[in-house]
Amino acid sequence: MTPIITAFEQSPDRGKGQARDMRVRWALEEVNQAYDVRLVSFTGMKEPEHLALHPFGQIPTYEEGDLTLFESGAIVLHIAESHAGLLPSDANARSRAITWMFAALNTMEPPLVDCEVAMLLEREKPWYEERQPVLEDRARKRLDELSRRLGDADWLDGTFTAGDLLMVAVLFRSKESGILEEYPNLSAYVARGEARPAFKRAFAAQLAVFTGAHPSR
Repeated sequence: MTPIITAFEQSPDRGKGQARDMRVRWALEEVNQAYDVRLVSFTGMKEPEHLALHPFGQIPTYEEGDLTLFESGAIVLHIAESHAGLLPSDANARSRAITWMFAALNTMEPPLVDCEVAMLLEREKPWYEERQPVLEDRARKRLDELSRRLGDADWLDGTFTAGDLLMVAVLFRSKESGILEEYPNLSAYVARGEARPAFKRAFAAQLAVFTGAHPSR
């Protein structure tokens, strides 16, 4: 059965690959799984039909048969566990890859998103000039730690895994702020992710929604 994911009908990022359905699209592309997309408006996300899929009224969701999932990380983990290619066969390496998935979403993403949101939405607030350096310091602390751990390796634990997919997706959101440019190895890491054919297909599919080229894969 072909899974169905939901995505923004009009994405706030204007098709730049930052909306979280991008992560799910990328994972599906990596494992060569066809999928359909149901576009949801901002109003529709708060309607009972969508809230039955996602109790917090967000995207993406994932439907496959009688299975319904929400939260991009949980969806990517399900895809990785259901198809070969995103998790190693070795049990220890598999557990480490899942650890990196959690690290991307729980440790790296919150300070990076806080910094990004403040830059976009709080510039005119009286507290911005005082608060933004604090947020940037928090983001740099995590980027410093990740940069040291990655070093000159291509991927976080030898080969590309779902951990790298989510980590690259998280770091990708910080490209426009300029903070990622301070870390050449992390910038190169993100570029390697962007160069993967599956990423390119997922990005093109998400961009097509904004340009109106076609509604789904």
